[in-house]
Formats: sequence, structure tokens, C-alpha cells
Amino acid sequence: MKKLAMVSALALVLGISGNALAQQNFGAANQGGYTGPTIASVSVAEALKLGDDAPVVLQGKIEKNLGGEKYLFTDNTGSVTIEIDDDDWRGLSVNEKDTVEIRGEVDKDFMNFEIDVDSIAKK
Repeated sequence: MKKLAMVSALALVLGISGNALAQQNFGAANQGGYTGPTIASVSVAEALKLGDDAPVVLQGKIEKNLGGEKYLFTDNTGSVTIEIDDDDWRGLSVNEKDTVEIRGEVDKDFMNFEIDVDSIAKK
């Protein structure tokens, strides 16, 4: 009888500890974050003047897939190639009619200019 009581007590303690650990690790997704000012949205024309690694927020449309993870992004000031890694879509589906907001950074070198997208959302 004592063994049964000890096993039950141990199972209860492990269950509570495991639940607390799960809430601590997986509850982080439900926690808030910074809600103050962020990077202001810029136009494609303005983004084209920025230096390498400059953070950008753009609003416009993805006109077409250029192959792989590259897309043609446009707003009323111009077009730019953007790169969206497959995991950055996070299940979002868009087409050429949808207005989106992309957040990322300028990827600029001698012969190439594009925006490396970190996140995308429909507007």
C-alpha cells in the first residue's frame, strides 16, 4: 500500500512539474511584446536609396513570382525584387490583388538590390 501511495505521489509531482514547464516554455507565444513606435513605412523609391542592411517596412503588392523565393514587389513609386523564405510565409496566402506589408532589410551589393523579407502580412 505504501508503494502505491508513493508511486501516486511521484506521478502527481511529475505531472504538476511537467505542466508548469510546458506552460513556461509554450506559453511564451501568448506573451506580449514591445508595442511602441516602430520603423516607419517607406516607398520602393525611398528603399532603393538606402544602404545595405537598412531595415525597411514596405506596403504594396506582390506582382509575380520570379522563381524560387524571389518575387516582384510594387507600390505606386516603383518595383523591387524581394526574397521571402518559405518559412517566413507562416501559412499566409496572397495573390497579385492583395495589399501586403513586408518587413525586412535591404540586401545590396555591387550588382544586385533586393529586400530580404523577415515577415509579411495582409493589409
